[in-house]
Amino acid sequence: MTEQQESRFIKLTKRLPAYGVLFVAGGIAINLIGAHIATALHLPLFLDSIGTILIGAIGGYLPGVIVGFLSNLINSLYDPTNAYYAFLSVLLAVCAAYFAEHGYFDRWWKALLTVFPFSLIGGGVGSLLTYLIYGFDIGEGISASLSYRILNSGYMSVFWAQLSSDMIIDLADKLITVIIVYIVMRFLSEYTRDLLHFHGWRQSPLTLDERRKADRNYSSEVSLRSKILMMIVIATFFIAGVTTGISFMLYHRSTISEHTQMGQGVAKLIATVVDGDRIDEYIALGEEAEDYTLIEEELERIRMTSDDILFIYSYKITDDGCVVVFDLDTDGVPGGDPGELVEFDDSFTPYLDDLLAGKTIEPIVSNEKFGWLLTLYEPIKNSQGETTAYACVDISMQEVTLHEISFMTKVLSLFLGFFIMIVTIGLWLAEYNLILPINTMALAANRFAYNNEEEREDSVDGFKMLKIHTGDEIENLYQSFTMTIEETVQYIADIQKQSEVINKMQNGLILVLADMVESRDKCTGDHVRKTAAYCRIILNQLRKDGEFKEELTDEFIEDVVNSAPLHDIGKIKVSDVILNKPGRLTDEEFEEMKKHTLAGNEIIQQAMELVSTDAGYLREAKNLATYHHEKWNGKGYPMGLSGEEIPLSARVMAVADVFDALVSQRSYKKPFTFEEAIKIIEEGSGSHFDPRVATAFLEVQDEAREIAESFTKNMPI
Repeated sequence: MTEQQESRFIKLTKRLPAYGVLFVAGGIAINLIGAHIATALHLPLFLDSIGTILIGAIGGYLPGVIVGFLSNLINSLYDPTNAYYAFLSVLLAVCAAYFAEHGYFDRWWKALLTVFPFSLIGGGVGSLLTYLIYGFDIGEGISASLSYRILNSGYMSVFWAQLSSDMIIDLADKLITVIIVYIVMRFLSEYTRDLLHFHGWRQSPLTLDERRKADRNYSSEVSLRSKILMMIVIATFFIAGVTTGISFMLYHRSTISEHTQMGQGVAKLIATVVDGDRIDEYIALGEEAEDYTLIEEELERIRMTSDDILFIYSYKITDDGCVVVFDLDTDGVPGGDPGELVEFDDSFTPYLDDLLAGKTIEPIVSNEKFGWLLTLYEPIKNSQGETTAYACVDISMQEVTLHEISFMTKVLSLFLGFFIMIVTIGLWLAEYNLILPINTMALAANRFAYNNEEEREDSVDGFKMLKIHTGDEIENLYQSFTMTIEETVQYIADIQKQSEVINKMQNGLILVLADMVESRDKCTGDHVRKTAAYCRIILNQLRKDGEFKEELTDEFIEDVVNSAPLHDIGKIKVSDVILNKPGRLTDEEFEEMKKHTLAGNEIIQQAMELVSTDAGYLREAKNLATYHHEKWNGKGYPMGLSGEEIPLSARVMAVADVFDALVSQRSYKKPFTFEEAIKIIEEGSGSHFDPRVATAFLEVQDEAREIAESFTKNMPI
């Protein structure tokens, strides 16, 4: 992080609470002002979601959702129904933040693509919500006039007329909103947008690319973000489910109780209107009986007291069925004539004995040809206190169903708005206080470079620059992690220093040991040092040429060069007489000399058995000591290996060893000229030497000359 970025981060962190309040308040104000302008100018528009979509697009999910939710709550103070539409506003905010996040407001044509989703939420879902809350009639809102026009065209039902008009008006409303948002977004620079975005950094801010990399840095199973989301959703839905279920049950019982009390009151009122002493007269004479018509008119007035009262009638209960005393005509359903016998409905079977005995019965709920009904029977008694008939009321429960649907819709809409806001707040807090800090630490740890001291120091500095300050266990983890990494890096540095010392001691001991062996051979001079130098330039050239890519690692080259001085270690077991003979060796002496390869193998094998780990330099030392006299054509010794059966290090040493022997002074020969030695190497390519190794040596012959001459100059005269 640069000093400028760090300064900006500190300023943003300090002013975040005040900035957030002002930002949200500004969005709410825009919503209220837009709605007021539309109302004052009598525009067929809402203009009440401009602030929600604008703040969602600029500030992100959290401020947009808060603006949408609070705007509806404030509006509900003078119109309570606005609270039920809060979840539409938070949906608009979520969509706006999503579209802005994916660059939809960067191009005008992409911005226009957002109009339909916005109008589908505001007009489509909003219309369906209104339909479920207020029923099937066309209301008196902004879209009422257009709805009536569509309905009167005769092509659509009430529902589709209302939905179509709401969608058309909302398309226009959201088109204006999107244009305003697009213009504002175009005037804001990328820096300003980033500054206004509602971050909650508890660490050094990340770039968009860094955030994406951090987000991808999680397990392939279930991310922490998904787990937190599932926890919030499950907990919220469980609480909401229990609360909604209890609320619905209480509302249902309350509604049934209310209708039952109303029905009982109406039935008792009817029982006082109908004269219990004249029941038989009413049955026999009907409308010709005195006061019969007046009683019907009174019953009609009673029925008009509530829309839920469907049927009012009076029956005399007999063994054969119900005998009609009074039965009013209702909405095209003609009532029974006085004296008409009506069969018992199946739902009355459990109550027949009590009815025949003239007792009061519990309310009866039935769902037959006239729909869901609540039926109440009240005994009509004569002057002797005997039950002569029953006053009957059928309360329609269809309206109860509609009321319950409306109630559940209101509860669910309130819950959904609150739920989306809680999920947004929860995820936002988890994102900046948990997910991003953990993912960023994991990403920094994965990127940690151990290759060299500079990279390690840069990695430690990069980890320190995260500056995670969540003030909780995450910050403790970060501090502990940082301290552990610093100590680990320091420990690695100490180990490397000690390793370097050990390597130097090891290489020094190898040279001392090789010098001890070499000092027995008065002819070899600096042979072990020169051959090591020749091996290095050959190996480097082979890698430069792209040869043996899998084998020629830095570690392999160092192992070969460092162990090269041990290639003649087996000579320690060769007799001094043979080793320092001034003339050519006899066949028997040469056979004895050849045994130095196997002796070297045995010596180094014993050393390897004393080392618990697989030391690469000893492995290569063994290859060099054993096989450096093998030939490419299989005519070498001691094993007669050929081609790539011979270890690569030994094939390289074969060239280095022969070349040095050619250009060096020996007691039994004069040195060859450099050109003569080069020619012999060329001639031996493919027979004595690996062609690729010989080619590599010839490519660096100038360096080989410099090595040979440097040792010649330093030789004592």
